[in-house]
Amino acid sequence: MLYKNHWPSERKSHFILKFINKAFIELPLPSNINYYWNLGSLLSFCLIIQLITGILLAMHYCPEIIHSFDSIAHIERNIYSGHMLRNIHANSASIFFLCVYLHISRNIYHITWSNKITWSLGITIYLTMIITAFVGYVLPWGQMSFWAATVITNLFSAIPYIGNFVVLWIWGSFSVSNPTLNRFYSLHYLLPFILTSLIIIHILALQTEHHTNPIGNQSEIDQIPFHQYFTTKDIQTIILISIVIFFITTTIPHTFSDPENFIKANPLITPTHIQPEWYFLFAYSILRSIPNKLGGIIALISSIIILYLILLLKQNNIKTTNHRPNLKLTTWLLSITFILLTWIGSKPAEPPYTTLSLIITAWYFTSFLIFIPLHSNKENKIIYMHKTPLT
Repeated sequence: MLYKNHWPSERKSHFILKFINKAFIELPLPSNINYYWNLGSLLSFCLIIQLITGILLAMHYCPEIIHSFDSIAHIERNIYSGHMLRNIHANSASIFFLCVYLHISRNIYHITWSNKITWSLGITIYLTMIITAFVGYVLPWGQMSFWAATVITNLFSAIPYIGNFVVLWIWGSFSVSNPTLNRFYSLHYLLPFILTSLIIIHILALQTEHHTNPIGNQSEIDQIPFHQYFTTKDIQTIILISIVIFFITTTIPHTFSDPENFIKANPLITPTHIQPEWYFLFAYSILRSIPNKLGGIIALISSIIILYLILLLKQNNIKTTNHRPNLKLTTWLLSITFILLTWIGSKPAEPPYTTLSLIITAWYFTSFLIFIPLHSNKENKIIYMHKTPLT
């Protein structure tokens, strides 16, 4: 059905009100999109939580290796509701990444990368999130924070000719120390605002494309405005995710935390099993699957960059895998692959996990480089052959 524009025209003359009207009030959307499309609003909500809690935590945090660990303890013990503040910041980061992974999987499943600018911005946002979360993980200066920073930054030493120079530049010293912590703290404070800017541009880019739906058509007839039909659904999921975050924060606040990180960093004692947060485990598993350090870095970077290459696939009017059985199976297996890589990343780097990691990593790249393009092109030809002209 069609709808009319009921917002007063004078309110559309102002730039901010015009943007709000276009992006959140009268944005035309297919009437049959489901709750899987609410992930965008959930991501915005998680970002707001991260910004507010992060700024409040920064008021009490001390970026000095002597005092940083103690300042975290001070926040949790002496600041009013400080433990809640820190636990909300830490746990909502996990929810943030969970929503991102679901959001990416939805876009791959429903083939919504037709707008190259929007997709490229989305992957760039994801890369920015990875860097932001990594430098933030170092700030508590616990055992796992220190050794994760040491291991990950040392990987750059494998770059031919300039590797050692890059590592020393990142450290700001001859080891992970106070200059490193100061740099990471500055980046962790700056990057969220860059992330916010990229998300605003991402939302603006969304206004220029046709929105898909679960059945894959792009009809402009059966559309309804974003408000109040979809704002109601968004509010429902935001309330639900708020309850989940509150439950985790108050009941099981350290579910996603490593016990080693509650010990102050000691450069003389190496933890038995060094691993990052759960949302980095899939990349960590890919990194460890290649015995060579440089090969591992290339595989790690390629696992993210490959998401840009999906733009090279030929587009079709049917924007979903629901009607493409082979492509549908491949995307589901790709999701299972991601889960398996995350699980293996949490295991020690020893047989049989190293062998499994290599096999599943090979399947991950094969899915993107061979099976998805192969099935996509093959099914595009079938769709084209059976397409009948409108009369």
